[in-house]
Amino acid sequence: MEIAASSTQGGLGLGGALTIDGGEAPEMRMERLLRESPVVVFSRPGCCMAHVMRRLLEAVGAHPTVIVLEEGETAPGPAAAEAMPALFIGGAAVGGLEGLMALHLGGSLVPLLREAGA
Repeated sequence: MEIAASSTQGGLGLGGALTIDGGEAPEMRMERLLRESPVVVFSRPGCCMAHVMRRLLEAVGAHPTVIVLEEGETAPGPAAAEAMPALFIGGAAVGGLEGLMALHLGGSLVPLLREAGA
């Protein structure tokens, strides 16, 4: 699992550094990262849709933590398994790129991000 937190310059982002405990089970690590980060994107290596999600989120002032899953790893929750890349805001599954676009076009993305502390 590779974790990349976006830069926090010029906008709101992570409140503190993320920690990786090598002895922690992958499922527990992912759940903890969801609690510690207001906006998390789970992706596969080279996923262009995850790049689009990250760019849109950064454009509205949020700086997501992007977690690139290795072969055999899955994002937490049944909703995330259906949509890759998978977006979580405030620990709740939003869905994939379509879910993000629906929130943005409906005008509820920014209020949801603010509520989550992003």
